[in-house]
Amino acid sequence: IQMTGDLVAFWDVPLSDGVHRIEFDHGTTSGKRIIRVDGKEVVRRDWMFKLVGDEIFTVGTARCIIKVEPVGGFSYSYSLVVNGKSYKQFSEIQSKAIKTWIVHVCGETYRVVLEKDTLDIWANGKKLEAMGEFVEDGTETHFTLGDAPAYIKAVTSGKRREGIIHTLIVNNTIVPEVQHE
Repeated sequence: IQMTGDLVAFWDVPLSDGVHRIEFDHGTTSGKRIIRVDGKEVVRRDWMFKLVGDEIFTVGTARCIIKVEPVGGFSYSYSLVVNGKSYKQFSEIQSKAIKTWIVHVCGETYRVVLEKDTLDIWANGKKLEAMGEFVEDGTETHFTLGDAPAYIKAVTSGKRREGIIHTLIVNNTIVPEVQHE
């Protein structure tokens, strides 16, 4: 992304319903602040005499804060806090809490996300209806992507550190997991 005009920072935040782009404009001469989420303006302040401080907003169910702090002279640092965690911490927690797959079915591309704590399954930002069943070596959670039958198979790795292994199978084909978006 090209840093133009007053755009001073941006972050890509991985949530269950998709990856959201947060952009922050900070006009240090005009005092203007604009926050955009996925290109849509969610906060606009035109004349802020105080150039430092926090901006609070939400992205879906996530509570976000952009912290504007002085770093000397007329320079500022910009940091994002998501649900009380730094952007880096939040992204690391999310990478462990969710599994993501990108799959192409019948000319459509789906971003499938499994929330490991709730076992909710999302596709392209929508929570899916899914049916879970026990099978000999674990569980299978069945759903459809378009007209294609799909399921996530959960089996124990047998190793405590690895825990449960989740595999997405669409049309009887294993889909590789996306490594950290």
